[in-house]
Amino acid sequence: MARTAGGSDQLASARELLRTAKTAGELRTAQAVLLPLELGLSLEQTATAIGRSVGATCHLRTRYCRVARGETAAPRSKRTLRNRANATLEREAQILDEVLAGAMHGGVIVVPPLKEKVEKQLGKRVALSTIYRMLARNGWRKLAPDTAHQKADASLREDWENNCRGRWTKS
Repeated sequence: MARTAGGSDQLASARELLRTAKTAGELRTAQAVLLPLELGLSLEQTATAIGRSVGATCHLRTRYCRVARGETAAPRSKRTLRNRANATLEREAQILDEVLAGAMHGGVIVVPPLKEKVEKQLGKRVALSTIYRMLARNGWRKLAPDTAHQKADASLREDWENNCRGRWTKS
Protein backbone atom coordinates (compact mmCIF):
# COMPACT_ATOMS: atom_id res chain seq x y z
CA MET A 1 0.00 0.00 0.00
CA ALA A 2 1.21 3.50 -0.89
CA ARG A 3 2.11 6.05 1.77
CA THR A 4 -0.33 8.75 2.60
CA ALA A 5 0.37 12.21 1.25
CA GLY A 6 2.10 14.67 3.51
CA GLY A 7 1.83 18.43 3.56
CA SER A 8 -1.46 18.84 5.40
CA ASP A 9 0.07 21.81 7.25
CA GLN A 10 0.13 23.69 3.90
CA LEU A 11 -3.48 22.93 3.04
CA ALA A 12 -4.78 26.46 3.69
CA SER A 13 -2.00 28.17 1.74
CA ALA A 14 -2.45 25.71 -1.15
CA ARG A 15 -6.18 26.52 -1.27
CA GLU A 16 -5.32 30.22 -1.38
CA LEU A 17 -2.81 29.61 -4.19
CA LEU A 18 -5.45 27.66 -6.11
CA ARG A 19 -7.86 30.57 -5.74
CA THR A 20 -5.35 33.30 -6.73
CA ALA A 21 -3.21 31.43 -9.30
CA LYS A 22 -2.22 33.62 -12.24
CA THR A 23 -0.18 31.10 -14.23
CA ALA A 24 -0.64 27.50 -15.24
CA GLY A 25 2.43 26.59 -13.17
CA GLU A 26 0.94 28.05 -9.99
CA LEU A 27 -2.35 26.25 -10.68
CA ARG A 28 -0.61 22.89 -11.23
CA THR A 29 1.43 23.35 -8.06
CA ALA A 30 -1.69 24.01 -6.00
CA GLN A 31 -3.44 21.03 -7.58
CA ALA A 32 -0.43 18.78 -6.93
CA VAL A 33 -0.70 19.62 -3.23
CA LEU A 34 -4.49 19.64 -2.88
CA LEU A 35 -5.63 16.63 -4.94
CA PRO A 36 -3.89 13.97 -2.80
CA LEU A 37 -4.87 15.65 0.46
CA GLU A 38 -8.50 16.48 -0.26
CA LEU A 39 -9.51 13.74 -2.71
CA GLY A 40 -7.13 11.01 -1.59
CA LEU A 41 -5.60 10.57 -5.06
CA SER A 42 -2.33 8.72 -5.44
CA LEU A 43 0.72 10.46 -6.89
CA GLU A 44 0.16 8.68 -10.23
CA GLN A 45 -3.49 9.76 -10.37
CA THR A 46 -2.55 13.33 -9.45
CA ALA A 47 0.12 13.38 -12.17
CA THR A 48 -2.44 12.22 -14.73
CA ALA A 49 -4.96 14.84 -13.56
CA ILE A 50 -2.55 17.80 -13.83
CA GLY A 51 -0.85 16.57 -17.00
CA ARG A 52 2.67 16.08 -15.64
CA SER A 53 4.88 13.10 -15.02
CA VAL A 54 5.00 11.43 -11.62
CA GLY A 55 8.49 12.81 -11.00
CA ALA A 56 7.49 16.36 -11.94
CA THR A 57 4.39 16.14 -9.74
CA CYS A 58 6.45 14.91 -6.80
CA HIS A 59 8.92 17.76 -7.39
CA LEU A 60 6.08 20.34 -7.45
CA ARG A 61 4.70 19.05 -4.15
CA THR A 62 8.08 18.86 -2.46
CA ARG A 63 9.20 22.31 -3.61
CA TYR A 64 5.91 23.91 -2.54
CA CYS A 65 6.10 22.36 0.93
CA ARG A 66 9.73 23.40 1.40
CA VAL A 67 8.99 26.99 0.34
CA ALA A 68 5.90 27.14 2.57
CA ARG A 69 7.95 25.94 5.58
CA GLY A 70 10.68 28.47 4.77
CA GLU A 71 13.37 25.85 4.14
CA THR A 72 14.16 27.18 0.64
CA ALA A 73 13.51 30.37 -1.30
CA ALA A 74 10.68 30.57 -3.80
CA PRO A 75 11.73 30.19 -7.44
CA ARG A 76 12.14 33.51 -9.24
CA SER A 77 10.05 34.39 -12.26
CA LYS A 78 11.90 34.25 -15.57
CA ARG A 79 10.00 37.28 -16.88
CA THR A 80 11.42 39.68 -14.31
CA LEU A 81 14.87 38.15 -14.35
CA ARG A 82 17.59 40.33 -15.90
CA ASN A 83 20.71 38.87 -14.32
CA ARG A 84 23.26 40.44 -16.62
CA ALA A 85 21.59 43.77 -17.27
CA ASN A 86 23.80 46.82 -17.60
CA ALA A 87 21.09 49.08 -16.21
CA THR A 88 17.49 48.93 -15.11
CA LEU A 89 14.81 49.47 -17.72
CA GLU A 90 14.12 52.93 -16.30
CA ARG A 91 17.82 53.86 -16.45
CA GLU A 92 18.03 52.57 -20.06
CA ALA A 93 15.09 54.78 -21.03
CA GLN A 94 16.72 57.76 -19.30
CA ILE A 95 20.05 57.18 -21.09
CA LEU A 96 18.34 56.92 -24.48
CA ASP A 97 16.34 60.09 -23.80
CA GLU A 98 19.56 61.98 -23.05
CA VAL A 99 21.54 60.55 -25.96
CA LEU A 100 18.83 60.65 -28.62
CA ALA A 101 17.45 64.14 -28.07
CA GLY A 102 17.84 65.02 -31.77
CA ALA A 103 16.30 61.80 -33.05
CA MET A 104 13.07 62.33 -31.12
CA HIS A 105 11.64 64.47 -33.93
CA GLY A 106 11.82 61.93 -36.75
CA GLY A 107 15.58 61.73 -37.03
CA VAL A 108 17.44 58.59 -38.03
CA ILE A 109 19.63 56.74 -35.54
CA VAL A 110 23.11 55.61 -36.54
CA VAL A 111 24.20 53.04 -33.99
CA PRO A 112 28.05 53.17 -33.95
CA PRO A 113 28.25 56.82 -32.81
CA LEU A 114 25.36 56.14 -30.45
CA LYS A 115 27.32 53.24 -28.94
CA GLU A 116 30.09 55.57 -27.79
CA LYS A 117 27.62 57.94 -26.13
CA VAL A 118 25.83 55.10 -24.33
CA GLU A 119 29.17 53.65 -23.16
CA LYS A 120 30.07 57.07 -21.76
CA GLN A 121 26.76 57.19 -19.86
CA LEU A 122 27.10 53.62 -18.53
CA GLY A 123 30.77 53.96 -17.72
CA LYS A 124 31.74 50.69 -19.41
CA ARG A 125 32.05 49.08 -22.82
CA VAL A 126 29.08 47.32 -24.38
CA ALA A 127 28.58 45.33 -27.57
CA LEU A 128 26.71 46.70 -30.58
CA SER A 129 24.07 44.00 -30.11
CA THR A 130 23.43 45.40 -26.63
CA ILE A 131 22.67 48.80 -28.15
CA TYR A 132 20.32 47.27 -30.72
CA ARG A 133 18.48 45.30 -27.99
CA MET A 134 18.30 48.39 -25.78
CA LEU A 135 16.74 50.39 -28.63
CA ALA A 136 14.24 47.61 -29.34
CA ARG A 137 13.25 47.34 -25.66
CA ASN A 138 12.54 51.05 -25.58
CA GLY A 139 10.48 51.18 -28.79
CA TRP A 140 12.98 52.64 -31.27
CA ARG A 141 12.51 51.18 -34.73
CA LYS A 142 13.94 53.71 -37.21
CA LEU A 143 17.49 52.45 -37.56
CA ALA A 144 19.86 53.22 -40.43
CA PRO A 145 23.18 51.55 -41.20
CA ASP A 146 26.34 53.58 -40.90
CA THR A 147 27.19 55.09 -44.29
CA ALA A 148 30.90 54.24 -44.23
CA HIS A 149 33.48 52.71 -41.94
CA GLN A 150 35.03 55.30 -39.64
CA LYS A 151 38.61 54.38 -40.65
CA ALA A 152 37.87 54.31 -44.37
CA ASP A 153 39.58 56.68 -46.77
CA ALA A 154 37.01 58.45 -48.98
CA SER A 155 39.50 59.17 -51.78
CA LEU A 156 40.53 55.50 -52.05
CA ARG A 157 36.90 54.48 -52.18
CA GLU A 158 36.18 56.99 -54.95
CA ASP A 159 39.20 55.75 -56.90
CA TRP A 160 38.08 52.13 -56.53
CA GLU A 161 34.52 52.94 -57.66
CA ASN A 162 35.88 54.66 -60.79
CA ASN A 163 38.23 51.80 -61.67
CA CYS A 164 36.32 48.67 -60.65
CA ARG A 165 35.65 45.91 -63.20
CA GLY A 166 31.94 46.72 -63.45
CA ARG A 167 32.78 50.01 -65.15
CA TRP A 168 35.29 48.59 -67.60
CA THR A 169 34.03 48.33 -71.13
CA LYS A 170 35.19 45.89 -73.75
CA SER A 171 37.35 47.39 -76.43
